[in-house]
Amino acid sequence: MLDVPGGLPADPLRRFLAAHAVPGAERHDAATGTHERLVPTSAGPAPVAVVLGAAQRCERVPVRVLEPVPGEVVGEVVGEVRRWLDLDGAVAAAEEHLRTDPELAPLVAARPGLRVPRTVSGAETALLTVLGQQVSLAAARTFAGRLAAAFGRPAGAGLTAFPAPAVLAAAGPDALRAATGVTGARARALHALAELLAGGLDLDAARAAGEGAAARARLLAVPGVGPWTADLVALRALGDDDAFLPGDLVLRRAMGSPPPAGALARAEGWRPWRGYALLHLWTRAVFTDPAPSR
Repeated sequence: MLDVPGGLPADPLRRFLAAHAVPGAERHDAATGTHERLVPTSAGPAPVAVVLGAAQRCERVPVRVLEPVPGEVVGEVVGEVRRWLDLDGAVAAAEEHLRTDPELAPLVAARPGLRVPRTVSGAETALLTVLGQQVSLAAARTFAGRLAAAFGRPAGAGLTAFPAPAVLAAAGPDALRAATGVTGARARALHALAELLAGGLDLDAARAAGEGAAARARLLAVPGVGPWTADLVALRALGDDDAFLPGDLVLRRAMGSPPPAGALARAEGWRPWRGYALLHLWTRAVFTDPAPSR
């Protein structure tokens, strides 16, 4: 059972996890609010279940390890899940600042404790973000499931381990395109990113070392990776609380459809917590429009 400082609104997190679940690599039970996936440990991937239930808010989050793991890695599992769900994020500080904005104040009041869903694997999130460029979440999940089925490997509790960058790099862009059904350009971008990650760009290490800006710059150098992708990876995988996606269509609609430059200017007063502002605006859009967004 993981304590949640200040609690969190459970429905946005349930929706996010369901909408982004990779078929085969993750399982989501909407009836119980249970989400299952693998998390990395020093002893190998451990299958876990996070139970959000049906309540509107969570003050504690039950977590189950679905298969026995060595006792010494239990703490690793807890740490990975806490980071994944942003349970120790600077939510209170972000909300104190965002409440001073007339547009964001009612959103914070409506959903206090809203977290930024992070990741347990920076490489996985970066690769999935490339797959999700310029397509719906449903299409992105389909592509991701095909990628996992073709290049992943069986792991605990019947889950598939998402393919390692080295495996995708070795496969080549043509094999990636054939397996997933993405365009040739998207397959080449996916392959180029896999090569970069396999060649030494460790996004998790960059986050831990506070080197997110340098990692983002290296991502932007990959052909086919633009600011939207790099900034979403910065938000979710590199732990950048100020990451912002001014070109995102859902965000801009939530802001009244300004051009990207206008969205950036409007968000200047939200620094250094633009990532949390982004989540509040995205969440409002999701609850206004039943079709899931990011």
